[in-house]
Amino acid sequence: MTGPWPRCAFAAQAADDPVEGTAPPGDRWLLVEHPGPWPAQALAALSVAVASELAEWAARSNGRVLLVRRPGRARTGERRRWFRVDSRPGQESVRTGTYDAEAQLPAVLDDPGEPHDGPLVLVCTHGKHDTCCAVRGRPVAAALAAEEPDAVWECTHVGGCRFAPAVVLLPHGHVLAHLEAADAPAVLAAYRAGRLEPDTLRGRSALPPAVQAAQHHARLATGATGVHDLRLVHVTRDRGADGVVDWHVELAAPDCSVLLRERHVDTGRPLTCAAAHSGRMRVFELRKLRVP
Repeated sequence: MTGPWPRCAFAAQAADDPVEGTAPPGDRWLLVEHPGPWPAQALAALSVAVASELAEWAARSNGRVLLVRRPGRARTGERRRWFRVDSRPGQESVRTGTYDAEAQLPAVLDDPGEPHDGPLVLVCTHGKHDTCCAVRGRPVAAALAAEEPDAVWECTHVGGCRFAPAVVLLPHGHVLAHLEAADAPAVLAAYRAGRLEPDTLRGRSALPPAVQAAQHHARLATGATGVHDLRLVHVTRDRGADGVVDWHVELAAPDCSVLLRERHVDTGRPLTCAAAHSGRMRVFELRKLRVP
């Protein structure tokens, strides 16, 4: 295929790229209110010293640092909010506080803050990183904010731009793909009620990709929609002599045993709008699913 390349999210949706198993890794999240402008590399909006400390926290915590702002870039006052989120299963929590100056941000890493009730919804609108995120994310953020303005934030790059808009449901860290503005309020209402819509679910950030994919197939097979359904019991990885990788995933509540085969597929197109060459994507092929 030769250029011009189509926009990555439109091409991925047209090609029906599998979304399962693609949630970016993250046990914890640090959200820092910053109205922008956001450069292509988000932390470049901060001083080198502050960005370095936040990046070090992310590396040692398997965490992610995102800049956030209210949809429409509305300012919320001189004091800006921060949120520190734990998305590990059984540890879900959100702590929050405010800061006045950028130099205070490293201190929030250990600040107990105050508990935050209710969900947070992040919508990636980071157009400087990938055009699709802005084009597809902003209408979704606006639709969500019209229903629940206190819960919704635009955010910098989440990962997997070709699945734009990337939507993150916190504190659980469930990541969604290709959400439409008309459907977004119902998805948030379902999450508030403890349910997920499997069709757009990429996976949970605190779980390995193979487990995310196994949960996807198990949800389809069992009809399980609960936020806490299909708890990970055990996962093993087997590499055969031919290099083929199989994953055996045991889940509970409801009980499921899932066998997946990991493959890497040439797409024949770039995987992001910024890429100049075609890419390869990882897919998890369902080989067997057993429900006792």
